[in-house]
Amino acid sequence: MNLVQTPDYRETYANSVQVRVSVWDFQLIFGLASSESPEQVNIRNHDAVFLSPQQAKALWNVLGQNIAQYEQAFGTLKLEPQGQNFPSGSVN
Repeated sequence: MNLVQTPDYRETYANSVQVRVSVWDFQLIFGLASSESPEQVNIRNHDAVFLSPQQAKALWNVLGQNIAQYEQAFGTLKLEPQGQNFPSGSVN
């Protein structure tokens, strides 16, 4: 396998991911969540990636394997309880 980065390749940080699902694809919407107060969360979406259901499942498998390896090396990851300010289907 030869991996090549296209001229428009870029890296972006996201601390928010929203997932939308249709019969044909999964849409991952990446953004930055910030908060000026506990009652107000702002999410600025900056990228959307569409995946076939098969590719979404393959991503799920790869992420699961890598998270298990990370936790084995660095300890269990703990998720904060999801606040009511976040849209359903999102990970923040």
